[in-house]
Amino acid sequence: MKALVYGGPGQRSWTEVPDPRIEDPKDVVIRVDTVTVCGTDLHILGGDVPEVTTGRILGHEAVGTVVEAGAGVSALAVGDRVLASCISACGVCRFCREGSYGQCVGGGGWILGHTVDGVQAEFARIPFADLSTYKLPSSVTNEAAVLLADILPTSYEVGVLNGRVSPGDTVVVVGSGPIGLAAILGARLFSPAHVIAVDKAESRLQAAKVFGADVTVLADADPLAVVRSLTGGLGADVVMEAVGTPETFELCTTLVRPGGRVANIGVHGKPATLHLEDLWIRNVTITTGLVDTYSTPKLLGMLVAGQLDTGHMVTHRFALDEIMQAYDAFSRPAQSGALKVVLSR
Repeated sequence: MKALVYGGPGQRSWTEVPDPRIEDPKDVVIRVDTVTVCGTDLHILGGDVPEVTTGRILGHEAVGTVVEAGAGVSALAVGDRVLASCISACGVCRFCREGSYGQCVGGGGWILGHTVDGVQAEFARIPFADLSTYKLPSSVTNEAAVLLADILPTSYEVGVLNGRVSPGDTVVVVGSGPIGLAAILGARLFSPAHVIAVDKAESRLQAAKVFGADVTVLADADPLAVVRSLTGGLGADVVMEAVGTPETFELCTTLVRPGGRVANIGVHGKPATLHLEDLWIRNVTITTGLVDTYSTPKLLGMLVAGQLDTGHMVTHRFALDEIMQAYDAFSRPAQSGALKVVLSR
């Protein structure tokens, strides 16, 4: 089969690799029907995730059809259409029993496209399949479902819930890429007074308005002045970091009010300065996190019920064997206008 293979920082290729096979009774093998590219994949290619070794098949977000199931799989059968979650869960370690599946120490956590081969391929092995996949109702399209593999639960759990967004809050989302847009969408579920989007690109700020931001500001303007003008000089109740750079993290800590929350969603590859000399006296809470995907069933239910409108998220569509072009478009959004790229058979 063919797959997108990591060749070291800055190197990727769509090339022939061996077909996946059942390695554990709890595995399934899926035919990948729909897949997408994540900002984390770009961080890997940028050398920010050194655990990813040369030769690894990338990708951790897919919808597929089960073509083979291990003897220990009880909830799935050949022919089932499933969402493959970005997080795998052994189900029995301490963290899985607490619902912290991202921290699984029984062989799971974020492994797809990270420490085991991922799903940007024609076929993929999915470990711990009973707990790491979700059967999809016929009313949900592959394109809509693949957004539940990572970006929607990540933004909802690590951003909205960790940030404790509440009715009447002023919420700032720094970064209007797919994760930031999903964070805006999730924050709107809790009736905040304002959602302010900050980004370098005017095109992405326009997208943020579509997803529910009522105020937008260019990062090179004066976000702090805008936030203070809307909050009586106090600052935002919740600020979400959705980029993953030292500059954006430090900006977030300047925008938050005393007693407010900074929820870091972005993947960081470099150290960021934590100005405790300013923050310690302001009662600021800072949270970080890897998604656990415990919210995926709820989000899937909301998608089925029409409570999550993700229709504007996907801007570029490719055939699976056009994945090199898809990466080019996704990695250069200023030129391509890409938000989320989706590839299908």
